[in-house]
Amino acid sequence: MNISVLAGMVSTVLFAVSYLPMLLKALHTRDLDSYSLGYLVLSNAANAVHSVYVVSLPPGPIWALHFFYVVASALLLIWYLRFRSVHNPATEPASPRRHHHEHHPSN
Repeated sequence: MNISVLAGMVSTVLFAVSYLPMLLKALHTRDLDSYSLGYLVLSNAANAVHSVYVVSLPPGPIWALHFFYVVASALLLIWYLRFRSVHNPATEPASPRRHHHEHHPSN
């Protein structure tokens, strides 16, 4: 195995492992407030465009790394859209408010 292939494999594993704590924290806490929708949409668009280049390369570590980035970026966007109301009360539907007199025993 030549050194560049080995370096590619090691860097792929290191990059993927470095993303895991971020992904696990986002999934566990459902708090993606530190991300912006614009960033997540652009990141996914960039991955889609970059895929054209990656698939033109011979299969190898770059394919694995790019696939990981595509999945991670897509998950973050999905979670952001799904969980944003959990941490942003402004996006939650207003709950019906009861008036004080509705709870009064004389009513």
